Amino acid sequence: MSTYKIISDSSCDLPESYRKKLDIGLVPYYVTLDNKTYLKEIVELQPREFYEKIITEQVFPKTSLPPIQDYIDVFEPYLKQGMDIICMCLTSKFSGSYQSAINAKNILLETYPDSRIEVFDTILATAGQGLIVYEAARMKAAGYSLDQLIEALNRLKDTAKINFTVDSLEHLQKGGRIGKASALAGMILNIKPIIVLKNGELMPHSKVRGHKKAIKTILDMTVDEIGAEKEKYHVCLINSYRDEDAAQLQKTIVEDYGFSILEPIFDIGVTIGTHAGPTAIGICYIKKYEYLD
Repeated sequence: MSTYKIISDSSCDLPESYRKKLDIGLVPYYVTLDNKTYLKEIVELQPREFYEKIITEQVFPKTSLPPIQDYIDVFEPYLKQGMDIICMCLTSKFSGSYQSAINAKNILLETYPDSRIEVFDTILATAGQGLIVYEAARMKAAGYSLDQLIEALNRLKDTAKINFTVDSLEHLQKGGRIGKASALAGMILNIKPIIVLKNGELMPHSKVRGHKKAIKTILDMTVDEIGAEKEKYHVCLINSYRDEDAAQLQKTIVEDYGFSILEPIFDIGVTIGTHAGPTAIGICYIKKYEYLD
């Protein structure tokens, strides 16, 4: 049985400690802050630096998906070693990265016809994507074949969800990623949107007054949805530039509700942060593969 390499694009926001421990390959997105110079996410621009720039300099960044050649450059060394590949991509409803990876696959199979390259649409983003990549690595370590892995991933992705809030929809609107959450636009001062990401789409949930109430709402949603069987789920927190709020949310969900949280808190990276902005905070979860029906 051929071994395989798990690769993701950088929108998974999986902390470096997990990527190294689980041996996850990465294809970075690009971002520009001046419409001239494009920087590789993680490689040339870190989240902290990114958020400080968009806050202090009032710039609106733009992202660019990895070109086909970037996927080829990441895939090919493993093919040369006789390994197969699964590339786990940002939801195709947000980006063309899935198609770029498919194109790279087709080019490489001309040179490596006996190799296997699977390109998987996670239908997720940020830590939701990160969690399913994390589960893929756990299943690989447990001895899952590539066929077994793909079958399980297709069931797992439907168990994942992100409940989050932002102070403003400005970045989602400007980035063209607002989707059905546009129903929450045009809100009055201090009214905060509650948004969910499920099945590859941003969906409106509700509007509440004040960011403390917004954070309490996403916590209550999560408790209602999985609290009764929380031991069956991996849960993590996501945060762009609201460290104190995220730390307090972590304390509350662990101490008051008995959740186990993957640590550290996941930073919302440059790619997703371009569209979510510096005020995003949320809770992500996915069922552990051991509890799949």
